[in-house]
Amino acid sequence: MAKKLYRSIKDRKIAGVCGGIAEYFDIDPTLVRIIWIFALFLGIFPALIAYIICWIVIPENPKH
Repeated sequence: MAKKLYRSIKDRKIAGVCGGIAEYFDIDPTLVRIIWIFALFLGIFPALIAYIICWIVIPENPKH
């Protein structure tokens, strides 16, 4: 069965994007959030726009 990327319902701070990415890659969600925050400091608008696009495009996990 193929893995699918979903936004997390149980591990979310804002929209569940980082939690969903962490579940997909089987890594700690805190690490994903730290990387995302670091990306925000490097270039605020591209990282913020990417997060909003992910929020819109990635569906919520229907199993949780």
